Amino acid sequence: MYTAHAAHASRVDHEHCDLVTVPARQGLEAVDILRRGAGDEAVGPVLHDGTCDTLGFLVPPGTAACWDLPGSACTQTFGGGRAGAQGPPPPPPVAGTGWLVPPGSTDPVTDPAVLRAALGEARRLIEAADNCR
Repeated sequence: MYTAHAAHASRVDHEHCDLVTVPARQGLEAVDILRRGAGDEAVGPVLHDGTCDTLGFLVPPGTAACWDLPGSACTQTFGGGRAGAQGPPPPPPVAGTGWLVPPGSTDPVTDPAVLRAALGEARRLIEAADNCR
């Protein structure tokens, strides 16, 4: 499904990437899931909107063409660059957003297949928690 992007996910220039947006609650769960992952399953840069209603995960360019996960959207973005070795993070690639997880000088973007799995797990965890009330 996203295997063509897997090889590119480790080192993609943040200046040219796509952005997967999800509701904040699901996104925060997914960030936690990705951070618990090992090795290649690390979370890449993540944006939040000004009202903290949504989170956006930077993914490799071309992901938007085949992204179809219900409850999320994937769009192309341009700009945002990489942080300098010692400098502050670059401005976010989308106006009105800020960094939840800022990019570093060598940080990977998030692998789309890994993100899809984390978002699915996050959705299931949220449903289970909501059903326990």
